[in-house]
Amino acid sequence: MHLPPLRFTKFQIAVHLLAWLPLLVLIWDALNDNLTVNPIQTITFRTGKFALLFLTLSLSITPLHIITGWNPLVRVRRALGLYAFMYAALHFLTFSGLDYGFALDLIVAEIAQKPYIIVGLSALSILLALALTSTKGWQQRLRKNWKRLHRLVYVASLLVIVHYVWLVKNHQGEPWYWGTVVVFLLIMRIPFVRRTVISWRLQLKQRRPTRRSSQSSLQTEPPDI
Repeated sequence: MHLPPLRFTKFQIAVHLLAWLPLLVLIWDALNDNLTVNPIQTITFRTGKFALLFLTLSLSITPLHIITGWNPLVRVRRALGLYAFMYAALHFLTFSGLDYGFALDLIVAEIAQKPYIIVGLSALSILLALALTSTKGWQQRLRKNWKRLHRLVYVASLLVIVHYVWLVKNHQGEPWYWGTVVVFLLIMRIPFVRRTVISWRLQLKQRRPTRRSSQSSLQTEPPDI
C-alpha cells in the first residue's frame, strides 16, 4: 500500500509549526499565570510583536529568493502573510476585547485620542483585505488587479512601523531597527536593485564548478507582491 504524497514539504511544515509556537507559548504562560503583573498589556505586546515579525518575514521572501535563488522560499510567503494577519487580529482583539470589553463607545474614544491606533487599524484593514483575497480563486477573479492589491502590503508594513514608533514614544530604539529592516526589504524590490543582485548571483554561480548545465542554473523569479 502506497501512502499519498505529502501536500506540504518538510520546509513548509517546519514554518507552520514555528509560526504556531508563539501562540502556544502565550497560551501556556496564560494558563500558568506567567504573564507579568499586567497580563493584558503583555498579550497585546506579544501579539503585536509577532504580527510585525511575520509581516517582516513575508516581505523578506522575495529579497532572499533574489539573493539565494532558493525556490522553496516562495512557497511559504503566503503562509507567513496569513500568520502576520492572524497575530495582528489577535493584537486588536486583545485591545478591543480584553482591555475594553468590546465597548464600542470606549474604543472609539480611545482611538480618537491616540493617532497610533488609527495607523494600526489602517494596517490591519489592509492585512484583512489581503488575507481574504489570498486564495487562488480571488487571484483568478482579480487577475492583474490582484497583484496591484497585494502590493498594498508595502503600505501596511510602513504603517506598522509608524504605529510601533508612535506607541513607544521615542525617537530611538527597537522600532527603528525594525523600520530599517523593512526599508531595506522594500529597496530590494526596486527593479534596478533587483536586476543587479540577480546578475551578481548568476555570475557567482557560473564561476563555481557544477555538474548541472548552465541552463538549469537559471531560476524562475517569483511574482513580486
